[in-house]
Amino acid sequence: MIQSFTISIFSENSIGLLHRITSIFTKRHLSIESLNTSESEQESVFRFTVVVKAEEELVQKIVKQIEKQVEVIQAVYHLDEETVFQEIALYKLSTEKASENNLVERLIRDSHARILSMEPEYMIIEKTGHKEETQELLEFLRPLGLKEFVRSGRVSVIRPKIELQKER
Repeated sequence: MIQSFTISIFSENSIGLLHRITSIFTKRHLSIESLNTSESEQESVFRFTVVVKAEEELVQKIVKQIEKQVEVIQAVYHLDEETVFQEIALYKLSTEKASENNLVERLIRDSHARILSMEPEYMIIEKTGHKEETQELLEFLRPLGLKEFVRSGRVSVIRPKIELQKER
């Protein structure tokens, strides 16, 4: 059964590792839904957060293959229910169009978005939430003079505590 999985990869910071990791997905013809990289809670350990939709058996094989990379300390996967996750989206909206429609202010308040910047020509709105929530706001703002849109990859923490199992 195809499900959404979050794969967390803990590694050293190494040039070319991201390419090698994404190549593992490409070779298996698996599309990456979301990708984020950042520092982790441990000094000099970096974290890749990859979201895929696949069967669990395939995800298990991919995680094992990722762990074979020399710089990878540990790779684990979890279902969405086992993680706490968010994405951030930024919307650049025409100020003129936004001021014509009083619904924008109410929608921002109702959707728990916030205005980051207000300029004479445009405003920038930030929305943090699950992809479905940021997508809903995108669909509402499109006809109101949306100039730009960007959404981050998923940031995620695992509900059960993960202890890095091995050092290299």
